[in-house]
Amino acid sequence: MGTVSQFHDRTRPVAQRIGSEEEAINTARSLAAVFQRQSSERDINRILPYQEIDALSQSGLGAITVPPEYEGLDVTNSLLAEIVAIIAEGDPSIGEFLEVHFTVLDGLRQQAGEELQRALFARVLAGDRFAATVFPDTAAISSRGLGYRLNGRSTSSPAVLFADWIAVGDDQSTLYLPCDSEGLQFVDDWDGLGQRTNGTAAIVASDVHVNADAVAPAATAPSAIGELQHAAVDLGIARAVLSADAGAAQASDIGKLAIAMETVAALLERAGRKLDIAQINIGGRAFEDAYFSATAARAAASELAINASTLAFELAGKNAASVGLNLDRHWRNARVRALGTSADVLHQRAAHHLRRDR
Repeated sequence: MGTVSQFHDRTRPVAQRIGSEEEAINTARSLAAVFQRQSSERDINRILPYQEIDALSQSGLGAITVPPEYEGLDVTNSLLAEIVAIIAEGDPSIGEFLEVHFTVLDGLRQQAGEELQRALFARVLAGDRFAATVFPDTAAISSRGLGYRLNGRSTSSPAVLFADWIAVGDDQSTLYLPCDSEGLQFVDDWDGLGQRTNGTAAIVASDVHVNADAVAPAATAPSAIGELQHAAVDLGIARAVLSADAGAAQASDIGKLAIAMETVAALLERAGRKLDIAQINIGGRAFEDAYFSATAARAAASELAINASTLAFELAGKNAASVGLNLDRHWRNARVRALGTSADVLHQRAAHHLRRDR
């Protein structure tokens, strides 16, 4: 077992264990159907989905990427993307929580030592949730004695309000902090027009101590998993539009949208297969190929989500502006998530990282 002394027991019941990929996708479909029922109401009134996130955690779905050497299922990345898309179709804010959670777990898998992985993956299997944030002040993290100190205010980051653990990184290291650490304060400061219930918050740290055994080296490459999961959430938003408005659409409209969604789903599946290979052959051409595929999927999915949510207004006609229908939430969610997601931006980001690593 791990020796990380800051790890605390949680008050929630221990999560269930999902034993197969078939069970994982069936669980996702069942949960998404429940999440969808009041998704619009939560958006209108900005009701954070704490109960829904708890149900997700208790189902065991948040642990499906834990490696088998730590008693996890470790589903394929293609299936993982589909599961996130299914959840996001029910509620994109909950889908975004999974996007962040799985991205943090991938960083843990790639960068942390065996003891830290063993300790934290045990918490994941128990149902704990992870998010990440950044402190823009380069002096926020300082070495002190046998550990580190964290001070300052972080950027506003999604899923923070739902998390049990926060990954805080700089150019040198990543710190894993329990959210009940003394000196941490969470500020619910999200005022975006979309993704209104995604648990975004800033963190204020006042001389927070982090033990040395809860620290891993910083990531040396951008997260292809993060790009893939981002694309999956956007695909879920587009599917939600089709599901909500199919009855009002012309056959030609539905056909075009369905073809575009199948194309994006195929891009996600292809990128997922490449990521499976890259996780075995860390670094080199396998990672570069997977990262480019994942960024391409993200760009295509973002465009699809915006186009589909815009089409929803045309399909609904005079009812499009109804507050009760809340059709604008699809466009608002897609638009907020599209910030910084254009193909040009992603290609420039990929080229920058690849030049830096060579």
